[in-house]
Amino acid sequence: MGAYFTKRKGWRYDFMLKGQRITGCWFKTKGDARQAEAARKEEIMNPPADPQTPTGMAFWELVNRRLDHVQAYDSASHYKDYRYMAKRWIKNWGHVASCEITGDMIEKFVLERARVSAHTANKEIRYLRATFRFGQNKNLITGNPVKDIGFLPTEKRVRYVPQAEDIDKVIAIADQDVRDYLLTIRDTLGRMSEINRLTWDDVRLENKSLVLYTRKKKGGHLTPRMIPMTNRLFQILSRRYAEREKGKPWVFWHRYWNHEGEMRCGPFTERKRIMKTLCRKAGVKYFRYHALRHAGASVMDRYKVPIGAIQRILGHENRTTTEIYLHSIADAEREAISVLERFADVPGTNSHTDSHTGLNDYGRRGL
Repeated sequence: MGAYFTKRKGWRYDFMLKGQRITGCWFKTKGDARQAEAARKEEIMNPPADPQTPTGMAFWELVNRRLDHVQAYDSASHYKDYRYMAKRWIKNWGHVASCEITGDMIEKFVLERARVSAHTANKEIRYLRATFRFGQNKNLITGNPVKDIGFLPTEKRVRYVPQAEDIDKVIAIADQDVRDYLLTIRDTLGRMSEINRLTWDDVRLENKSLVLYTRKKKGGHLTPRMIPMTNRLFQILSRRYAEREKGKPWVFWHRYWNHEGEMRCGPFTERKRIMKTLCRKAGVKYFRYHALRHAGASVMDRYKVPIGAIQRILGHENRTTTEIYLHSIADAEREAISVLERFADVPGTNSHTDSHTGLNDYGRRGL
C-alpha cells in the first residue's frame, strides 16, 4: 500500500513486508512519506551487518515503533493517549536523531507542559521515558535522556464520590440502553473499558456470573476475573440477550461513521459526554463512570466486606490501590479521634496534667 493522507497524521506510509505491517506518519508532504517508506524497506531488507550496534535512529521512527508496539499490546485508550502525545513530540523533535535529544530539551518541554498542569507534565515524562526505554530494550538506541528528569510535585485531593441518591437520580433519567450500561458498571464495579469490551461469550447466565478483562496488569496483557451477578444485573443481561441482534457479539455496541465515511458497528470506546448531560439534567454534581467504582467499594467497606474480596472484584493487583477506593472512615480512625477529643488540651477546659512532672497529655509543660 502506498503513501496516503489522513487529517490526524498528515502524510503517512503503510505497507506489508515479511508478514509485518509497517507504518510511519506525520510527514509534511507525500514525497517525504515515500522517501521514508523506501528507506524503511531498505533497512528491513538489508539490516546492518552487526544488529547489536544501535544506530542513530530518527526520533520519529522510534516513536512510530513504540506506537506500533502499544497498539499491539496495550488497550485502545492507552494507544489513543500515546498517539495524542506523540504528535506533539514529533512537532518538536520529529527529524532529530534520538541520540541528539538531550535532557535539557526534554526538561524545557516538560516545564512548558506544566503550564497546563503538573499532572499533564508528569504524564509526558512517563510516556517519553517509556519510549526511550523501549528503544534501549530493542537495541535501537543507547541513551535515555528522560531517566534523570524528575516528576513535578502534585496536589493529591480526595476524589469526589457521589452519594447513592445522586447516582439514582442520574440513572433514573437515562434512556434504556444507557441505564443498562450504568447499572452494569454499578453492579460489577467494572471499568468503562471493561464494560465496553464485554461480549456475550463473557456472560454466563446459567450460573449468574460474567468475566471482565483488564489490561491494568503488568505487561498490558488482558487478564480475566470472574464477577458474580446481582439479581438486577441478571435480569438486565437476560433481557438484552433475548433482544440481541444476531451477529453482534458485544453486549453494548453502536453504529458510527469511520474516517472514510462508511457506516460501521462495534463496541464503544468512550461515552464520556453522556455523564455531563445526565448530571446536568439530574441537577447533581458532575461525576464520571469511574466514580461508580469508588462509590461501590466504599459501600462494601462500610459493611465490613473483607478488603481482599473488594480487591479481587475491582481487579487490583495491589492492596494499596484498593485502599485508595475506600472512602469510608473506619472504626479505628473514629476511635483514635475520640481519644484525641477526650484528652486534648483545649483552652478553657480542664487538661489532664501530671502533678509530678507538670506535663499535660501532649507532653508539654503546663502553663
